[in-house]
Amino acid sequence: MKCASKDGVELFVFTPETLIIAGWAGRDKEAMEHHIQELEALGVARPAQTPTYYRCSASRVSTDDAIEASGEASSGEVEPVIFAHDGKLFVGLGSDHTDREVETYGVTVSKQMCDKPVADTVWPFEEVADHWDDLKISSYIWENGEKVLYQEGSVAGLLDPRDTISGYEDGRLVDGSVLFCGTMPAIGGIRVSTRFQAEIEDPVLNRKISFGYSIISMPIAG
Repeated sequence: MKCASKDGVELFVFTPETLIIAGWAGRDKEAMEHHIQELEALGVARPAQTPTYYRCSASRVSTDDAIEASGEASSGEVEPVIFAHDGKLFVGLGSDHTDREVETYGVTVSKQMCDKPVADTVWPFEEVADHWDDLKISSYIWENGEKVLYQEGSVAGLLDPRDTISGYEDGRLVDGSVLFCGTMPAIGGIRVSTRFQAEIEDPVLNRKISFGYSIISMPIAG
């Protein structure tokens, strides 16, 4: 990985040791309710509390340009991602790729079912902290051979990551932690695709982080 800061690009040597997926982390209660209803339509029960912190295997974090998933019922969703390293926080981008069939009977299990692709670039969080709400994220899927806008909006619709962190265990992230910070509703509803692409834009410092990956469906034998 690499860290792109105001001072230039440096190697970012990071080993994931703890992976946390923050679910239902919306600041915009109306948008979060919409996302809850989206998932309810797929048979996913409402959360008991918000946000909810799902622990997954750190080995699921991946920068590969393709992942393998069982069956054809999984899909991605773009999220800002916080990396804790050397006593500091860094912000990147990822996809909380999830098995939607498994999600209907076990959200925690569904999170563990799939790899969590992340971009190979991060920014120092301190460089965006004072204008966090100006950041924008978007994602795209492919339908009938065409690239289609799937999600789009400001991170202002999500909790500030400092607030998300404050609600997790003792209110801090230890080095090696990876925190997915929540997502926004899908335009036209949640659906699967063979490829997922996403980006986060910092209009204040005029920069972007982009990444994409393909989804290889493996057969379910029984």
